[in-house]
Amino acid sequence: MVKLGANIGARIEGVRVGGGLDPVTVTAINEALLEHKVIFFRGQHHLDDDGQLAFARRLGTPTTAHPTVTSRGHRILPIDSRYDKANSWHTDVTFVDRIPKASLLRAVTLPAYGGTTTWASTEAAYDQLPAPLRALVENLWAVHTNQFDYAADYDGRREALAATEREYREEFVSEYFETEHPVVRIHPETGRRVLLLGHFIKQFVGLGVAESTALLALLQNRVTKLENTVRWSWEPGDLAVWDNRATQHYAVADYDDQYRRLSRVTLAGDIPVDVYGQHSRVVAGDASGYSEVVAPVALAS
Repeated sequence: MVKLGANIGARIEGVRVGGGLDPVTVTAINEALLEHKVIFFRGQHHLDDDGQLAFARRLGTPTTAHPTVTSRGHRILPIDSRYDKANSWHTDVTFVDRIPKASLLRAVTLPAYGGTTTWASTEAAYDQLPAPLRALVENLWAVHTNQFDYAADYDGRREALAATEREYREEFVSEYFETEHPVVRIHPETGRRVLLLGHFIKQFVGLGVAESTALLALLQNRVTKLENTVRWSWEPGDLAVWDNRATQHYAVADYDDQYRRLSRVTLAGDIPVDVYGQHSRVVAGDASGYSEVVAPVALAS
């Protein structure tokens, strides 16, 4: 294993991933994921969608492809540049109560240049907070919704959107989800405190829009400090796996009009718990059709 940064990222070598991996190797991969937050495998040219899904099942329980985007696959979501470019910092699917454990992303078609993805450690960001900010965020909750900036500036640009992008965004908001999450959650496997933020936040509970915007920018700047990030340049045969409970990510849209496609499988997770033992609260939407709730056994400290 090659460590890629002090706070996040590692490349695992000498492993041919798939559904036939032995339990010892699977355990080692999961432990590496918990430690490094995002892990990368090169040269996995043998993988197709079925092989990727089989490997995912060794690490957890796959969700359906997406809570609202259901037209493009049941278990595997194509990350397709014709429909959307997720070029803002986010943790996947935080608008539902059962935030996914992890995702596996496989390169399928890559542009000749650009198209990198960057991950940030929300554990490192919490650890680096000064005591006054820790006291604030440990008592703060946020409203997450799927009607975020996919929809915020959408109406004003409706005519400028390509038909495929417009259809995708309409499907994304076809069912409304809203959930209140703690800004600091306890990671269910490591017991560490991590920040739960990203672009699905509408506002903080008890704060107005202007205050929420300013505070979110302050906290997000902490998460995305360069020393808390790792940036991956994709090659054919690459597979990335990240801990969705301890990271944010950003797909860099710097490849002009070239085509880019990757395949994502997502693993079911648990309902976040804050530092006082309170669980996230559903305001609107039923995510039971998207994912079951999977609560892993916490590691001994």
